[in-house]
Amino acid sequence: MSSTKLFIITALSLLLWTCGGNPNVKKSSFSITMDAKNNTIALGETIKLSIENPKNKTINGITYKINSSEIDEVFNATDMPLGIHTITATVTYDGTTEETSTNLTILNNVAPKIYNYKILNEYPHDITSYTQGLEFHDGVLYESTGQYGKSKLRKVNYKTGQVLKNINLGNQYFGEGLTILNNNIYQLTWKENIGFIYSIDTFEKTGSFNYGKSKEGWGLCNDGKVIYKTDGTNKIWKLNPDTLAEEDYIQIYTNTGKIDSLNELEFIDGKIYANIYQRNGVLIINPENGAVEGVIDFSPLQKLVKQHPSLDVLNGIAYNPDTKTIFVTGKEWDKLFEVEVSIK
Repeated sequence: MSSTKLFIITALSLLLWTCGGNPNVKKSSFSITMDAKNNTIALGETIKLSIENPKNKTINGITYKINSSEIDEVFNATDMPLGIHTITATVTYDGTTEETSTNLTILNNVAPKIYNYKILNEYPHDITSYTQGLEFHDGVLYESTGQYGKSKLRKVNYKTGQVLKNINLGNQYFGEGLTILNNNIYQLTWKENIGFIYSIDTFEKTGSFNYGKSKEGWGLCNDGKVIYKTDGTNKIWKLNPDTLAEEDYIQIYTNTGKIDSLNELEFIDGKIYANIYQRNGVLIINPENGAVEGVIDFSPLQKLVKQHPSLDVLNGIAYNPDTKTIFVTGKEWDKLFEVEVSIK
C-alpha cells in the first residue's frame, strides 16, 4: 500500500463514543427515535423525529430542539456545523412536562480532496528545535518550540536559519503553538493551562491567559478576527482576541467520522490548515462547519531530512503572504521546506 493511501485511511478513521448517564437524573418516561442509522446523517440530509411512549401516556404536545434552537419533527441538516449535537424533546402530558434527549452526529456529505505538493526550496532549520508553532509576520518567521527545559520563542531569518531574537521559557513550561495578531505574539503551553502574550517588537512578555474548557494547549492560528486553538482532540476552539476567552468551538469531521489529535494550525485563504499529530499530514478545514475539505500527505518529507535518534514527526505550518507559498518542517528536522500545494 502506498504511503499516501495509508495516510488517508488512518487520517480518516472514525472513533465513535457514547455518553454515560447521570445516575442522579430521573429517567424519562419517553425516548427520542429517528429514522437515521446509528443516529448519524450527512450534511444536508433530513431526519424524522418521533417519541417512544411505552407507558401510553396521553401526550398534549412535543417541542424539539437541537442544541438550543427549536426544530420541527422533520429536520434538515443543511448549514449545520458538523459533529455531535444534542436533540432534546420536551413532552407535555397530564399537566406536567418531561424532557428526554439523544445525540445526533452530522458528517460531511463529500469526501476530502487529495492535494499534491511540490518542493520549491529547502532552507536550514535548527535540528535541536522541537517545533510546535510556526508563523510568518512581515516576511520574518516566528517559531515556538517544546520540551521541558528546552522550550523557546524565536524570531528567525528563514532563508539562513539565523536566530534574530530568542526567549527561553521557564523549565516548568512545555511550549506549544503560536500566532500573531495586532502586534502581539500568543504562545501556548501544553499541560500548564496558561498561554503567554508578548510584544512583537520587543519580545517583552505583556500578559498571560488561562484556558477554559479546552483540555490542553496544542496549536494556534487566527483569521484577523478570531483566534483558533487546538487541544489534541477533534475540536478547534474559537477565542475572543480581546479577552482570550473560549467562546465556541467547531468539531472536525470528514464524511466518515471525526479526526482527533489536531495539532499545529495555520489560516490560509479562508481555510484552516491543521497538522494531525503523529500523522505527517495536513488537513484543510472549513472554519464555518468543521468539514475536512482536503488532505495533504507530507510524509515523504521526513526521508529528506537528516536521520538521527531524536528525529520526530512533521509539525509546523506557515504561510508566507509575500511569496504566497507554504512552509513546513518537523520536530528536530534540519530543513524547512517551501512548497506549492495543488489539487491532485
